Amino acid sequence: MLNIVADTIELERPQDKLIRRLCETLSDYLDQAQIDEIVRAYEFGATAHAGQFRKTGEAYICHPISVAISLAEMRMDAHGIMAAILHDVIEDTPVSKKELAKQFGQEVAELVDGVTKLTKIDSKSHAEAQAENVRKMFMAMAKDLRVIMVKLADRLHNMQTLGAMKPAKKRRIARETLDIYAPIANRLGMNNIRHKLESLGFEAMYPVRHAILKNAVKKARGNRRKIVDTIESAIKNRLEQAGLHCEVAGREKNLYSIYQKMLNKKISFSDVFDVYAFRIYCDDVDNCYRVLGIVHNLYKPIPGRFKDYIALPKANGYQSLHTILIGPYGVPIEIQIRTHEMHRMSESGIAAHWLYKSDDDKSEKFQAGANEWLRELLEIQKSAGDSLEFIDNLKVDLFPQEVFVFTPQGGIIKLPRGATIIDFAYAVHTDIGNACVSARIDKQLVPLQSTLENGVTVEVITASWARPNPLWLNYVITAKARSSIRTYLKHFKQQEAINLGRRLLEKELQAMHLHLENIDQVRIMALLEAMSMHNLEELLEDIGLGNKMPFLIAKRLTQDDVHAAVKLDTSESGVRNPLIIKGTEGMVITLAKCCRPIPGDSIIGFFNPGRGIVVHHHECRNRIEARKKQASWLDVEWSPDAVGEFPAEIRIEILNQRGSLATIASTISELNSNIENVSVVDQDDRVSVDLITLTVKDRVHLAQIMRRLKELSIVLKINRVKA
Repeated sequence: MLNIVADTIELERPQDKLIRRLCETLSDYLDQAQIDEIVRAYEFGATAHAGQFRKTGEAYICHPISVAISLAEMRMDAHGIMAAILHDVIEDTPVSKKELAKQFGQEVAELVDGVTKLTKIDSKSHAEAQAENVRKMFMAMAKDLRVIMVKLADRLHNMQTLGAMKPAKKRRIARETLDIYAPIANRLGMNNIRHKLESLGFEAMYPVRHAILKNAVKKARGNRRKIVDTIESAIKNRLEQAGLHCEVAGREKNLYSIYQKMLNKKISFSDVFDVYAFRIYCDDVDNCYRVLGIVHNLYKPIPGRFKDYIALPKANGYQSLHTILIGPYGVPIEIQIRTHEMHRMSESGIAAHWLYKSDDDKSEKFQAGANEWLRELLEIQKSAGDSLEFIDNLKVDLFPQEVFVFTPQGGIIKLPRGATIIDFAYAVHTDIGNACVSARIDKQLVPLQSTLENGVTVEVITASWARPNPLWLNYVITAKARSSIRTYLKHFKQQEAINLGRRLLEKELQAMHLHLENIDQVRIMALLEAMSMHNLEELLEDIGLGNKMPFLIAKRLTQDDVHAAVKLDTSESGVRNPLIIKGTEGMVITLAKCCRPIPGDSIIGFFNPGRGIVVHHHECRNRIEARKKQASWLDVEWSPDAVGEFPAEIRIEILNQRGSLATIASTISELNSNIENVSVVDQDDRVSVDLITLTVKDRVHLAQIMRRLKELSIVLKINRVKA
């Protein structure tokens, strides 16, 4: 009889135990018809995965059932559980999305497809493939938040069964978990899953550091017990005296959190572990603030270390009061005060929507916050150049430490710590960001790159003519601002290139007594086909960026056969009309820094592939090399109407005495010019040789400045630098 029982136990497969455990968990909140449908999904998945095994040696179907159990513990609905059981079916078996929809409905098929990796990506690297998978997952998340719930539970079980992997693969998966998945769980308020992912990721990524830290915590814990009990008793007694019935609990910091603090703050383990952490759970919000007053009377608070996340919740919906006190024996005490409901929400985040049906208002707020974040990410992913850029933006967004600033109307804008006025402007609206020129912080004018502090009021000043500056990318930190600036500049440069390309082509055609609009459309389409281009704008953009020579394109348009090679006619090319430069063309016409041409100079233009036209002074030494490549240069002239401020460089020898440079600067300023840069080339006790970069309107303006400087007794010699 005993042998028969033993044989029966041996015959029970791991997947049978798991499906029984899943059904027991589901029976607490689902009806039998739904459970039967989930069992049918299990049988379908088991058949599809038949013959497949994990590295651990167990049948593959054990993994999706374990994922489903995690979600069942969060009270996930029936369709979400079915999607968890079937989440690898499309990726790892011949079953298609269409067949899945036929068997279990479109909703389940869409969820499974959202979790499925893009296995057939033609990517240059693993990083690119992973980035594209994450991008796809976020697009699916925006449609249905259950996608990320399944993905996080999937990642958690993968981390729990990482032991069978090779060390290199372990580290790669752990890095991915710590960089992407744990922060996503945090951003969605799912702290329970986040802590598990961080702990497992830390252990897999740095096994030796994890083991040392674990032993250190174990040893230190015994020495701390007496102090913990003393503080806990003191807090409980004081609360009872005030007639408040609250729960007080010591809080263990997880190993990854300790490690991060040691790393970021460059402090030793003893400094981190010397902080004693407690949580106090109250029945309502009013009592939270009363408890705060009581603990501040009991122990002295450290100034500037109090944070009110109840009035101003974190981006992921987290609410709590945080304060740091100096306790007995001079030890620091971290205290978090929150309601029981806030604690449940902080552990579960968006999962609270399924866990606590009685708290629908709260869970709906979490859900709304998560959806708003996803909408912002979708906006960013539409404008991101590629999936790697999207991941960079996502990482910026996943690690916020917030500051709260006010609009002039009293609205609150939440931004990451270190955000600038430009970040604020884009957070208000993309159009405001694109048109901002300056701002006022608490009614004081400040530059756009100013970093924002908590509680300030920010008023952005805009102008209709303003546009984003590429330099802004050096100091904005929010994903939305970075993405918006890049998108604007990309489109702006593209439009500029098209306009310049049209001007260049028209100029060449005019030399042949033709106009672009008079060229037969059939001939233009034939040329575009021959050059594998989709439309005329694409060709004009390529001309404007310097990738195609306008003269050669004009010649091909006027030949009988657009496919034939162009025969250069030097006599004809010698009489081409020059391109007129106004100085306001923007990014596709740049002035060379070697010779700094200004209006009134004789100039020459060179095509720089991808950048457009670079304009040099006719006497620039660098032009000799460039002009040897006859096909890459073109005649250009300054327009008589050229406007703006242009940098010019002068070399000046002055007497090396106190106040000399100040006299030079004030003289330049009097003549309506700004100094951009000063560098000392040579200096001795008597003479200083300096290079000064200043802004001028044209050659006449520069001549006036040089003449005035020459009149100064301290100036020995002055001349303009032309490379």
